[in-house]
Amino acid sequence: MSLEQLIENCIKQDAKAQSQLYKQYASKLFSVCLKYSNNYAEAEDNLHDAFITVFNKIDQYKNKGSFEGWLKRIAINTALQRYRENVGVFDIVNEGNIKDVSVDINDDDVSLEFLLKIIQELPDRYRLIFNLYVLDGYSHVEISELINISVGTSKSNLARARLILKDKIENYKANSNSQSL
Repeated sequence: MSLEQLIENCIKQDAKAQSQLYKQYASKLFSVCLKYSNNYAEAEDNLHDAFITVFNKIDQYKNKGSFEGWLKRIAINTALQRYRENVGVFDIVNEGNIKDVSVDINDDDVSLEFLLKIIQELPDRYRLIFNLYVLDGYSHVEISELINISVGTSKSNLARARLILKDKIENYKANSNSQSL
């Protein structure tokens, strides 16, 4: 069945089509949800809620842009909505001028699993901003609108996230080098 037909059948609330759509996109959307969740169970909840939204609003998809991108945006917005509902997650003020932090990573330095682990360990506000900006390509203006913070707060939270990640990577590399001696 073509994607257009699958979408059309989902609009008609065809359970088989909904199941097929879920099976086709659940793993990709789950990885998106996991990036924006505190743990596996919360990511599952976000995935479930995202698909409820997809099935309720699939008639609003107008074949403009990629369908997968539309689904991904719903998953991200679902996870962010959960955070907006939690009082105090984004009540941080602009932390002033923090220099932009970068770290050089060679393929041999750290594993992808380690990088994903330390990103997941970031405090919520830093992890969300880092994921939105670095991994999903949102601008600071877009982030500020998505989660109702200032552009300056978005920038300072990104800088803090990068600083934390840089420290963890440098500690990891230093420990790895001392163990190999």
